[in-house]
Amino acid sequence: MIKIFTLAGGLCGAAILSQYPEFTQQYTQRLAGQVDALTVVVDDFDRSALDAGLTRNEALTELQGSTFLTARSGDMTRTFARHATLSQALTNLREATPLQRLLMPHRLSDTTTFSQTLDDYAPAVPVTLAGVAAAGTGFFGCWAVFTAFFGILGRLFRRPAKTPIPVRSDPPLQRKTAQTQSTPRLMGETRP
Repeated sequence: MIKIFTLAGGLCGAAILSQYPEFTQQYTQRLAGQVDALTVVVDDFDRSALDAGLTRNEALTELQGSTFLTARSGDMTRTFARHATLSQALTNLREATPLQRLLMPHRLSDTTTFSQTLDDYAPAVPVTLAGVAAAGTGFFGCWAVFTAFFGILGRLFRRPAKTPIPVRSDPPLQRKTAQTQSTPRLMGETRP
């Protein structure tokens, strides 16, 4: 029964992890869209600052004086930081091969993009090398986890072993037969 559960766990792990390459591809596409949208905002701000003869930081400093301008300065500062973070993550994901992306789940860190991708995600059949590798990793990983889990449960709930009854190890006694009752012969002596 335990073997069935570990096999089922391994198959579930394979099915789930085999979707990772396709999910990262869709995440990368959404991330690229977000970076493109943020780039428009950043470039527009930088162009306006340049037209006024200011650098980005000088323009942010000039956005002071009222509650609205101070809030807008904070918004733009967060937009610049988000643009830089997402641009770096997008560059790393684009430069990685599908197999290398298997080792980069930390690059899927933008929660907004992640949840939007998850909302629209449709499972795909893993026909690429990365999909097969992910499925194999998922199978063996979950199989090992289930095996370890049931092994620990088995040790916790195992009945204590009964002390076995000792088995006699002496050779069995033999009855004397007619041949064993004859008189012994001496070396070199023959008897009729």
